[in-house]
Amino acid sequence: MRKYIIILSALLISFVSCNKNFLEVSSDSKYEGDYVFGNKEEINRVLTAVYASLMSNDAYGNAFFNTFALNSDVEFAAFAGELPSVNGEDFKAFDGARHAPTVQRLWDKMYEGIERANIFIDGIQKSPVFSKNDRDLTQQLGEAKVLRAMFYHDLVVMFGDVPFNTKPTMQLGTAFVIPVTDRNEILSFLIDDLMEAAPGMKSANEIAQGVERASKEFCQGMIARIALTRGGYALYPEGAKGTMKRMPDYKEYYAIAMQYADSVITSGKHNLNKSYRNVFIDETNNVVTNNDDPVFEIPFLRNGSGTVGSVTGPAVSGVENVTTHVWGVSGGGMRLNAFYHYSFDRADIRKDYVVGQWSYDATGTPQVLTDYTMYNNKWSKIWSDPGKALGNQSTGNTGINFPYMRYADVLLMYAEAVNEVENGVTGTHGAKAQNAFKQVRRRAFRDSVQSQKVDAYTNTVAASKESFFNAIVNERKWEFGGENIRWKDLVRWNLYSKVVYDTFMEYYIVASMVGGDFMEGSEKYQTLPFNKFYKRIPNPGNKDIYPNTTLNVIEFYNPWEGVLHPGTGWDMATFYAWYDENTSMPRAQIFYSFRGFIRGGSNSNWESLNRNNLPPVRYILPFPNQAIVMSNGAYKNNYGY
Repeated sequence: MRKYIIILSALLISFVSCNKNFLEVSSDSKYEGDYVFGNKEEINRVLTAVYASLMSNDAYGNAFFNTFALNSDVEFAAFAGELPSVNGEDFKAFDGARHAPTVQRLWDKMYEGIERANIFIDGIQKSPVFSKNDRDLTQQLGEAKVLRAMFYHDLVVMFGDVPFNTKPTMQLGTAFVIPVTDRNEILSFLIDDLMEAAPGMKSANEIAQGVERASKEFCQGMIARIALTRGGYALYPEGAKGTMKRMPDYKEYYAIAMQYADSVITSGKHNLNKSYRNVFIDETNNVVTNNDDPVFEIPFLRNGSGTVGSVTGPAVSGVENVTTHVWGVSGGGMRLNAFYHYSFDRADIRKDYVVGQWSYDATGTPQVLTDYTMYNNKWSKIWSDPGKALGNQSTGNTGINFPYMRYADVLLMYAEAVNEVENGVTGTHGAKAQNAFKQVRRRAFRDSVQSQKVDAYTNTVAASKESFFNAIVNERKWEFGGENIRWKDLVRWNLYSKVVYDTFMEYYIVASMVGGDFMEGSEKYQTLPFNKFYKRIPNPGNKDIYPNTTLNVIEFYNPWEGVLHPGTGWDMATFYAWYDENTSMPRAQIFYSFRGFIRGGSNSNWESLNRNNLPPVRYILPFPNQAIVMSNGAYKNNYGY
């Protein structure tokens, strides 16, 4: 059996990791001519090439959860420019250009991963070594199919209809241009493909690398995720600004999501026994747990790949990129909406863990953040134990795993699907759906009294399909903050335009209040703490309070719980200083952070928009210019690009 050329030149380097040796790729990862997979070890090395594409910062190492974390009521980046820059970050504000290098690099890396997966899938099935009765090989075949589904699913979510092919491109001929395929056809193929692969795969606890490899549960979870995308709303290039719609057969796909999310739940392989914060603190410390919340973690290499914990977490400045402490500098640029913190129940332990309000200088002295955003504290380099710290000269890549899928997601997908399929959660599977919802919410509240409140809350929202759906919308908002899931959820629910409109107005109203303009809706924000007293205090040395047990922390004083001023030793920080006295208007960051949809300033459109009849948000990314040129006109951009 002949083997076509496999080009893996990018893998001629050797990756080294003390706890991820399965990612080592030797120089014989380049196969040419008549080469045939001869043994299992060799097959595993070639599969590693597919995983390597995941790890690039142009894909899942940074771009997926940071560069393309579009603005919403959870993740948020402020923009002061009226026009987009050339660096491609402006897609967060629904504004950008097809020649942006970030889009080109993302596109290239995703299709590199797809090509490698196609090569592997074709090659292993043609290999004389392969047998459908060999679980090691059917597991590896399944892994490649799941990773290919990841790449394609996320391309569809971000780009809409995309070029689709499941064969190595060398088999297609040099003049062949891969056709753009309807997204629904792509998603339906992926679902069927994974349904075929799942029975031959192993559970995470049967794989040496556990959740750092694609398991049966992850395969089943991906079927559920893709099915919800297929059954949800999406932006189509119809009309002047596009049209949000979902297909008439959408309930069939909610039923698939329900079935396969239930398969993960029924397997009993995962649970939510760890505390919420320890899921992410353990990832920061390279602790991999195979039977808890993480279902699949992208396995980055320590100090070598992945920016989780550097772009997330509080910013840490340095002097010439060096700190006096062992954790090194961090950018902290993947931020959260300034009002996200106030949406939580006060007793919800996720609130104070996820949302960060201060940074550190080079000496480790905390500095209050008074900005348009708050820090995404879900992961941080400085959460690592001192003995595992990356060093005072470390900068970007951290090697902290990113949990691409968590069991909490599976539970909430199941609850959502049951609610849609059975028109509420009082029918056949209603009790199980309510219990899935409760599992996620109970972890967010500490004691038995709060747990009883969770039960009462669930009973209340379960009274109707609409109220339970709204509860899921909120629960996913609180559970997945900082993971770049929110805007994708809002899209498939067709809620993105309303949420963006309301979020813009929230910023605009508060900024105007600072300038003395108490416009309609201002009364809702009268009790915001515009001034906060704070002081630096010694570290409490308790990870249940603050994950770093060495650096000093900041204590805030709440004047509503005592006298107006707490006394000596306290400084005051002013928040929401978003009004420009020179122009007598809110600052540019208020006007332009959602500018591709709603904007103030020059060419303002906010006053003309009707909240009850809003245009869709242009969340779709453009095909990169190079792809269009190389297609000889076969590819073209819509959505106003």
